[in-house]
Amino acid sequence: MCGIVGAVAERNVVNILLEGLKRLEYRGYDSAGVALVNGNELSIIRRTGKVSALAEAVEQSKSTGLDKGTTGIAHTRWATHGGVTEANAHPHASQDRFAVVHNGIIENHKPLRAALTEKGFNFVSDTDTEVIAHSIASYMQDGGDLFNAVQQAAASFEGAYGTVVLDKTTPDKLVVARSGSPLVIGLGIGENFLASDQMALLPVTRRFIFLEEGDVAQITRTSVEIVDANGEKVEREIIESNVEHDAGDKGGYRHYMLKEIYEQPHVLRNALKGRITSDGLVDGIFGANNAKSADEIFSQTQYVKIIACGTSYHAGVTAKYWLEQYAGVQCDVEIASEFRYRKSFVPKNSLLVTISQSGETADTLAALKLAKESGYMSSLSICNVDGSSLVRESALSFLTRAGAEIGVASTKAFTTQLAALLMLTLAIGKHNGMSAETADDIVSALISLPAKLEETLGLADEIDELAEEFSDKHHSLFLGRGDQYPIAMEGALKLKEISYIHAEAYASGELKHGPLALIDADMPVIVVAPNNELLEKLKSNVEEVRARGGLMYVFADKDAHFEDDDTMRVVNVPHCMESVAPIVYTIPLQLLSYYVALIKGTDVDQPRNLAKSVTVE
Repeated sequence: MCGIVGAVAERNVVNILLEGLKRLEYRGYDSAGVALVNGNELSIIRRTGKVSALAEAVEQSKSTGLDKGTTGIAHTRWATHGGVTEANAHPHASQDRFAVVHNGIIENHKPLRAALTEKGFNFVSDTDTEVIAHSIASYMQDGGDLFNAVQQAAASFEGAYGTVVLDKTTPDKLVVARSGSPLVIGLGIGENFLASDQMALLPVTRRFIFLEEGDVAQITRTSVEIVDANGEKVEREIIESNVEHDAGDKGGYRHYMLKEIYEQPHVLRNALKGRITSDGLVDGIFGANNAKSADEIFSQTQYVKIIACGTSYHAGVTAKYWLEQYAGVQCDVEIASEFRYRKSFVPKNSLLVTISQSGETADTLAALKLAKESGYMSSLSICNVDGSSLVRESALSFLTRAGAEIGVASTKAFTTQLAALLMLTLAIGKHNGMSAETADDIVSALISLPAKLEETLGLADEIDELAEEFSDKHHSLFLGRGDQYPIAMEGALKLKEISYIHAEAYASGELKHGPLALIDADMPVIVVAPNNELLEKLKSNVEEVRARGGLMYVFADKDAHFEDDDTMRVVNVPHCMESVAPIVYTIPLQLLSYYVALIKGTDVDQPRNLAKSVTVE
C-alpha cells in the first residue's frame, strides 16, 4: 500500500526520488520521507502529510548538501503499525548509518524488538519497520557485507516485506529484499533504480527486472546481482515496458477520478481491440500455460471459483450471474481474505479466477497460492498490470488495458474487469451449449458498449444537479435486483469511499427482511432499474419505500416508465442490451459519488484512511 523508490547514480537523485513518490502517492499519503548519501554523510528528511510537504522540506534543506546525494531511497506511507507521526514515517535508521524503507508487515516484530532492545538498540518509533534497520545493524556488528546481512536478517522475518537498505559507508549500492510485497529494478545507463511499482520509474527507464518471491538483490550504478530464496545466484528476465503513464496530467479535469470516469469509453475500446469481432472472440486472448491452451481448459471447466477484494469482488459477483445464466457453469465468488483462512471443497474440473487492478493485492495473491495446492484444474488472472505478481503466478491471464488508475476509488478498472468477465463468459459458454443467438447478442452488446458509455456520460450535468440534495445526508441505501445487485454494492462503496456518507446496498427483495426499518425522509434510496424481466418486481420494492416516506433516486431505462414526483427523482439512462446493463449503470453511480464528494468537500482522489494498492493483509 506504500510506495518505494530508490536510485544509485552519478548525478543527484533527489528529484528522481520525489518524482517517483508523486507517481506512487495514490499508494499511501499519510507521510513521506527520503534518505540520501552524499559522500559518507546520511541525510534523512521525513514529513507527515503528502509528498508536497516533503518536497518543500527538501527544497529548504538543499543548502545542507542534500541536493548532491547520488544514492537514495524514498517512501510514501499508508500507516499500519503506529500512528501518523514524523517519528513513524520512513525511512527508519539505525546507528546513524543504515536507512531502511519497507512495504508490508513484519508479523514477528514484537519478539524481534525485544531481542534487539536487549542488545542495546534504541527504538524511536512504533513501527514494525524499525526492527529491519536494527536487525541489519546487528548482523553487521562483527563486520561483514551488507548483502549477506540483509539475507540473514530477512531469514528472521515472518510476514510480508519489500524492503530497501542503504549503508552510508558503502554509498554506491542499495540492497533489496522481497517476500510477498512487490519490488522492481529499473535499468539505466550508468545508473540503476528500484521501486514498488514500475510507474514510479517511467521517466528514467523502460527496462525492468521484476523480483521474484524470496529474492535479495544488490544494486550498484553498473550492476545488479540477485540471489533467490535458496541463496543461489540467479538471472531474472529483463522486460521492456510499453506502459503509458503520466501521473502529473489530469488532462484538464479537476480530479483524476473524473478523468478516469470519462476515459472509460476509450479504455473499453482498448480492452476489446483485437479480442472480439462481429464473428466472436479472437482465439488465444486468454493466453496458454505450458500444457494446455485456454480453449482446452475452458472446454473442461465445470465450475468457476472467483476470488477478489473490494471493487474487484463486485465485478466477480456480477460475473456469477453471467456465467450461470449465459454459460451454464456453476460459479461461486469469495472475498480473498476469507477464502485463504478456511477449508474449502474443490469440485472436479474447477477453474480459479482471480481479479485485481494492481495484481499485487496481498490477500488475492495468497489465495491464488493456496488454491494452487488445493486441486484446481487451472487458474486465470484478470488484471490491469502486465508483469504483476498475479499475472506471473497464474496459468492464464487477461490484461484489462485500463491504463494507470491514479484515483483511489476504482472506476475504469472496474468496468474493464466487467468487460473481461463477459468475454470469459463467452469463452466458457461456447463449450457449454450457449446458443448462437445468445453469443451474437453478447458480442453485439460488447462491440457497441464504448459508444453506449459515451452516451451515458451525457447525464453528468443532470447528476451534478441531483447531487446537491445529498449535501445534508449522512446515510443512504442502494437497491438492485439480479446482476444489478452487485452494481448497487459498487455504487454504495464508491459513495462511502469518497464522500464519507454511510452507504449500504441490498438486493431489493431483502427490503422487507430488515432494511425497511431504516426508511425515512433523511435516508435517500438509490435504485438501479434497467428494463429487464425483474423490473416489475423492482417496482414493487420501490412502492414499499414510497409507502414509508422514503425519498428515491431512480436510475432507469426510459422504457421502464418511472416518473418524477415529490418522492422520486428519475434519471433516464440510455437503453442498452441486458448483458451489458451492469456496465452501463455503473457510470451514473460513479458520477453521483463524485459530485456528492465535491459537495461534501472531501479529498476525492486520496480519501482519508485509504490507499490504492492493498499489499498488506
